[in-house]
Amino acid sequence: MKSVILAASIVFVMGAFCGSFAWAAWSPAGSNLTTPWTAQVSPSNALPEYPRPQMTRANWLSLNGLWEFAAAKDGDTPPIGKTLPEQILVPFPVESSLSGLGRHESQMWYRRTFDVPSGWAGQHVILHFGAIDWQCSVTLNGRQIGSHRGGYDRFSFDITSSLNPTGPQELIVYVADPTDSGPQARGKQVLNPTDIWFSPSSGIWQTVWLEPVPVSRISSVKAVPDIDAGLLRVNAAITNAKRGDTVRVVAKDGATIVGAVEQPVGSAITIAIPNAHLWSVDDPFLYTLSVGLYRGGSKVDEIGSYFGMRKISVGKDAKGITRILFNNKFVFQVGPLDQGYWPDGLYTAPTDDALRFDIEATRKLGFNFTRKHVKVEPDRWYYWCDKLGLMVWQDMPSPGVGGQDARIQFEKELKRMVEGLWNHPSIIMWVPFNEGWGEYDAARIAKRVKEMDPSRLVDNASGWNDAGAGDVVDMHIYPGPNSPNPEANRAAVCGEFGDAWEYYPGHVWTRPGYTYLATRSPEEITHRYEAQLRTAYALKDSPGMSACVYTEITDVEVEQAGFLTYDRRINKLDPVRQALYNKGQFPNPLSVTLYAPTSETQATTWKYTLTQPADNWMSPDFNDASWTQGSGAFGQGSAGAVYRTAWSSPDIWVRRVFPVNALSGVPCIRLRHDEDVEAYLNGALAVSEPGFTSTYWNYDVLPSAASALKVGTNVLAIHCHQTGGSQIIDAGVGYHAVL
Repeated sequence: MKSVILAASIVFVMGAFCGSFAWAAWSPAGSNLTTPWTAQVSPSNALPEYPRPQMTRANWLSLNGLWEFAAAKDGDTPPIGKTLPEQILVPFPVESSLSGLGRHESQMWYRRTFDVPSGWAGQHVILHFGAIDWQCSVTLNGRQIGSHRGGYDRFSFDITSSLNPTGPQELIVYVADPTDSGPQARGKQVLNPTDIWFSPSSGIWQTVWLEPVPVSRISSVKAVPDIDAGLLRVNAAITNAKRGDTVRVVAKDGATIVGAVEQPVGSAITIAIPNAHLWSVDDPFLYTLSVGLYRGGSKVDEIGSYFGMRKISVGKDAKGITRILFNNKFVFQVGPLDQGYWPDGLYTAPTDDALRFDIEATRKLGFNFTRKHVKVEPDRWYYWCDKLGLMVWQDMPSPGVGGQDARIQFEKELKRMVEGLWNHPSIIMWVPFNEGWGEYDAARIAKRVKEMDPSRLVDNASGWNDAGAGDVVDMHIYPGPNSPNPEANRAAVCGEFGDAWEYYPGHVWTRPGYTYLATRSPEEITHRYEAQLRTAYALKDSPGMSACVYTEITDVEVEQAGFLTYDRRINKLDPVRQALYNKGQFPNPLSVTLYAPTSETQATTWKYTLTQPADNWMSPDFNDASWTQGSGAFGQGSAGAVYRTAWSSPDIWVRRVFPVNALSGVPCIRLRHDEDVEAYLNGALAVSEPGFTSTYWNYDVLPSAASALKVGTNVLAIHCHQTGGSQIIDAGVGYHAVL
């Protein structure tokens, strides 16, 4: 399928560098942290893949590779005919290691020369930029051919009239990027990275390339599936059309034509897709699509593309709960936050295989979607989501705070993002704002986005400031999760929740790093994640949460909250168990055999205190004679709980002695807590869980506690900390069979 979709006939030529520097002079800057793909990058193979899989043509020329480079300042004129003093590997941001420079510049010059292939004679030549952050002007052979503002959208210029008849062509690009000293959309980029704020990615950071096209040509295609009607609706924009021109659209399943329609230019085109093979996460089937421009029966231009037949909507489930529906069915969405950073390339992945790796890793961990967080990726990232089967919530990069001009610019860039990505079946929701960062007029913006693209959902604002608009009501909570209540016309989602992960020396950007909570081992991390996913699935049922987003798929710089380390070399959890939890498959609570029962069906006797005890309070030989005796469960206010001893203070410490006649299976603690809890077996930490549970869950104990459990008399000791609302603590000890 890949060869069909990407058009195997594409002719690719890597543009040769014609300046004064040799390729051998380039090397990555510094050695802060590498990925498995860092060593594969060189000036001769810098992201050589075709950059626009949704609109392919047969011939193109990459201009990635070594360019001349120099810092710039206000008042500079283009360095026409001048060799610049440094070199940079395009398309890696100037701050990245793979650029070869590894430093920030707020203004900069790029220069290179190239030759136009002789076979392109008689055609127009288009110069494409995948993305430049943030503002640029472009000069070719001494003539300024255009400028652009916007750090995340692709743009192009017809350079035909500025080309020299023969010989090398001199291309100069000026870039200015104020990062967080300006109001423009920039995501998490800051000049002084710390905590959840990351390094800038200035300058050219996506592929630069040339494409020969006819004078009359297809400039864009929009394809919208309608699975209810069994149709694909296609609009093709044509440059320099003439009266009588027609557009022919052909849809194929492999080599089999499933639909073909030819209509006059400007006409709406509808193709019947009978018995459509639907696109889904488990079956990401893609049809191929060709769009041709014809004049007098002869083909003038043609592009290749693909599409997926799928539907995303909001509606009621069988219980009347407002849900996110995928292909008219409720599918509970569990996914990670994906910020799209790399230690070697920052905003730019080192290779296409690296881009694919993140998506494959997300799928292998059992997630069915991802939230692309305040960043827009190159088209090939979305291609891999389309092909490998991963739904995407697409954020708009967050802006700073600016006046009316900044808002107008933000809305221009938002529109370009939607229009530039709208053919990707993987994208199911647009998210204009995150946590109030630069947020304004959220209801109006959500309405505008929905009008631009009614085929997808809109989240007016993920977290914090909900304007009551869009298709979902979205809350953020750490560690969480929790859920807002579904509304009559809006589904409930938890747009962010999460925890802290263990850090691995040699695999971090810097140490100490930023995390939400401390952890102690991969086993503890896996247990904690199981607890949080159990909560998520309970919230799915009540109050009716439709989706949740865990922070996050990888560490990013000093934010060490990922499943994977920043260098993508280590998964911090047990991936098999994590994949089961993400799919809602947990150890069966009824399979646990208890040495010491909980208070679910009968009273259990404990010793407890509400004042801070001595440091060795959890030890088996600690004297708890002065503590008060009470029956579990302890607490007040939790729905469905059976309380036998009132507890309303911030902290409680409880101890209990229980016998074990024979050891069996895998030791576990059956526990309900609200909120943070630490449980010890014979003085060894067994379970440490933040937040709360709404029911009893079984936790495998940590290895040191499993070893401490013995035949004879044992001690279970627990500390629970409460900050507000209802509260409860109760526990039992037992075992289950090996999973």
